[in-house]
Amino acid sequence: MKNFKVLQSRLGLLVLISLILVIISTLTRISFLIKSSQEVDFTILNLVYVFLIGWFYDLVNAAYFIIPFSIYLWLVPTRVFTKPWHRFILYAQFLFFISFLIFNAVSEWFFWDEFSTRFNFIAVDYLVYSTEVIGNVRQSYPMEWIIAGVLAVALVSTYLLKSSIKSSIQIPVSFKQRSKYMVLYIVLLVLIFNTVSINLHKFSDNTYVNELAGNGLYELFAAYRNNELNYDQFYAKIPDEEASDILRREIKTREATFNEDAKSIIERRIANEGAEEQLNVIMISIESFSADFMGAFGNTKNLTPHLDSLSKYSLLFTNLYATGTRTVRGLEALSLCVPPTPGQSIVRRPNNENLFSLGEVFGGKGYESKYIYGGYGYFDNMNYFFENNGYEVVDRTALKDEDIDHENIWGVADENLFSLAMKEIDKTTNQNKPVFAQIMTTSNHRPYTYPEGRIDIPSHTGREGAVKYTDYAIGKFIRDARLKPWFSKTIFVIVADHCASSAGKTELPIEKYHIPMLIYSPAHVKPGEMKRLMSQIDIGPTLLGMLNFSYTSKFFGYDMFKLEEGRERAFISTYQKLGFIKDGLMVILSPQKESEVVVLKENGMVNNDSISNDQIVKEAISWYQYASYMFSNGLMKNTNRNSNAIGK
Repeated sequence: MKNFKVLQSRLGLLVLISLILVIISTLTRISFLIKSSQEVDFTILNLVYVFLIGWFYDLVNAAYFIIPFSIYLWLVPTRVFTKPWHRFILYAQFLFFISFLIFNAVSEWFFWDEFSTRFNFIAVDYLVYSTEVIGNVRQSYPMEWIIAGVLAVALVSTYLLKSSIKSSIQIPVSFKQRSKYMVLYIVLLVLIFNTVSINLHKFSDNTYVNELAGNGLYELFAAYRNNELNYDQFYAKIPDEEASDILRREIKTREATFNEDAKSIIERRIANEGAEEQLNVIMISIESFSADFMGAFGNTKNLTPHLDSLSKYSLLFTNLYATGTRTVRGLEALSLCVPPTPGQSIVRRPNNENLFSLGEVFGGKGYESKYIYGGYGYFDNMNYFFENNGYEVVDRTALKDEDIDHENIWGVADENLFSLAMKEIDKTTNQNKPVFAQIMTTSNHRPYTYPEGRIDIPSHTGREGAVKYTDYAIGKFIRDARLKPWFSKTIFVIVADHCASSAGKTELPIEKYHIPMLIYSPAHVKPGEMKRLMSQIDIGPTLLGMLNFSYTSKFFGYDMFKLEEGRERAFISTYQKLGFIKDGLMVILSPQKESEVVVLKENGMVNNDSISNDQIVKEAISWYQYASYMFSNGLMKNTNRNSNAIGK
């Protein structure tokens, strides 16, 4: 009876807040289950696990969530707590906590709608870049109405709970007794912190089921803790000497000779036959552009009429895979040609200056290397990364107001970006210098807004309109470029940074990494199809090979036109899972030093059956282990600038 009275006291308020959290989390879980019902494997066992494990994570999250309220209830003196006016402070606290939990549930809904997952590493990044994210949310959703609705529900809920809150001030609990409970609570927190991980809900082969069993706030906390993942600590390894031998064997190609005096085991001299071609190179990386948006890959909605038309006069790469699910991961692959290392992209990491990059190679050949972006390049650390790795950065700040037809929180409309790029290319070529321009688009990003009247889909109506507008802008850019004197001496590379969605029934759904690439240059590139398996990190070396460049390389990518048949491989990743694709198999490397080999079906989908194959596992480990080692130990630094100069 005494314990029951304690629960009616201030300590009972903690139980009440925790119960509210569990109820809201359960309702959120049910709503996600309904929304994703077509993707979920409905079995009795799965449903039992979803809710039992989900409630466990809800309680764990509650233990963290009530920390500030617990400290307040522990420290506030009895003489203050039992005052009649104090209940209004408690009402305000409950109003705040309930509003926060409901707003979090709404935010989770929008995040799930975008990524089909709980809060994760992406959400952590979004908290860092709050200006762009808040702006994006305000432009995408009716936030005033949403906030009003959240407050209305929170006010009603607090009103219904006021009798329970009011009664808590009538039963005093001494500081000594409160301290005993506080000690037990701290012990519980320490136990949870050291024993509970996000991996407990990874029980199913169906990713949606696993995500349903999670808790968004806890996942956000866990993602923040795991922002950086040390490969040696968390992933499967093999002896360094064995990894080196395997990697050198796998990375060796017929045009390469290793530099045995270099600290990096992969540093090699690439010697291509024939005269080097000093052609301009314009690389357009399209935001969130999946292969299946194009008619060339089977889409019937006519979303990309200009690119589909251009593909008939281009070299079309049909079996290319992005390394990750974020723009910074795509930029890393395109500029550094390195497999995705676990945790954050190198673009966002400390000590990422003076790395061996595609911009540096072009710079050594006398080119002006430019990174051109329609938004403010401080986002995702893009300006700092490119400025310190061989590129001149040109971003939104280079545009005047009269040069902008439309902009949203992410940047200017793509047609304005391409107008800016055209001016920059003209400026360099007018000085009789070749240019390497890496252009990053933004329009194919929520809130999907663009100038009206350009296409037959109104602005702000969804992804398909944004895709079609970006296609329009690229088509206009190519048409305008054909009128320029530098056009006949230019290679255009059009590729995606990553796909529009990374969600799938498996944790690494290979079809969600399939991106298109076109290389267009009527005077220099014969139209056709490249059907070989290819990674995003192979684009740089392949492009340099097409120009017959000889240079000293630290790239992990292949020149696909020099690579022998049967050696193709690709890399895909989330921030924790690392995938290696070769010979119809995919190796998945996970934290806790786990590895798995799965069979890929003919359509590229993952077969749920795992097999044993030590050879391919060791090969996968070698690539990832040494890539992480190189960055951590400064071996990606560019120490060979002079050897890439013109004529050398």
